[in-house]
Amino acid sequence: MSPQEKISILDDAEAQVRRATMRKRALAARGATPVERRAVWEAAIMDHLDSLIAQLNPRVLAFCWPYRAEADCRGWVERWLAGNANRVAALPAVLEKDAPLIFRRWQPGAEMAPDRHGIPFPIHGEAVTPDVTLVPLNVFDARGYRLGYGGGYFDRTLAAMRVVAVGVGFELGREIDVLPQAHDRAMHWLVTEAGVFRGASA
Repeated sequence: MSPQEKISILDDAEAQVRRATMRKRALAARGATPVERRAVWEAAIMDHLDSLIAQLNPRVLAFCWPYRAEADCRGWVERWLAGNANRVAALPAVLEKDAPLIFRRWQPGAEMAPDRHGIPFPIHGEAVTPDVTLVPLNVFDARGYRLGYGGGYFDRTLAAMRVVAVGVGFELGREIDVLPQAHDRAMHWLVTEAGVFRGASA
C-alpha cells in the first residue's frame, strides 16, 4: 500500500492531528535534550556526512542555518568548503509565502539578514541551484518522508528542482509512519547519529 493510499484511509483531519502531535513531541524532546548530548550526536552525524557527501560529490551544497535545536552543520560545511576551492555552499531563504525556497551562496563571514521566519540568509549572496541539499528532519520515517514546521517550503522546492535531498536529524524524531500527504517529497537519503540510510527516492 502506497503512502498516499494509506493516508486516504484516515480522515484528513485525524491525519493532521496525528502529524501535529508527532511534530510537537519531537520538537519538545529535541529541545529538552542537553546540549552536551546533542553535541555527541552531531559529531556522529558529521562523520556520516563525510562519507555520503564524498560519494555524492556535489559542487553546490545547500544546508540550513540551525533552528530550534536542529543539528548544526555550519562547522562541517566550513570544513567541506575548505577542502576544494571549486565548492560552493548555499543557504535557503523564505522571501515569499507559499513559494519555493531560493538559495543564495554562503561563505563564512557573509553578511546575513533574517528571512520572513527570522532565519538568517546571505544578503549579497548570488542565487545558485544546489546539486545536494541538507534538509532538517523534525520527524521522519524509514522511507524518507519528513515533517518540517508545516509551511511546505521544502516540498514545493523539491518538486520544482532536480536536487538530491539528504535529510539530517536525530533518531529521537524517527517514527514508523509520518502519514505523508500526496504533495510530500521523500528524502533520497537520511543521515542521523545512527548512520546513513536510503530513502524512497534514492
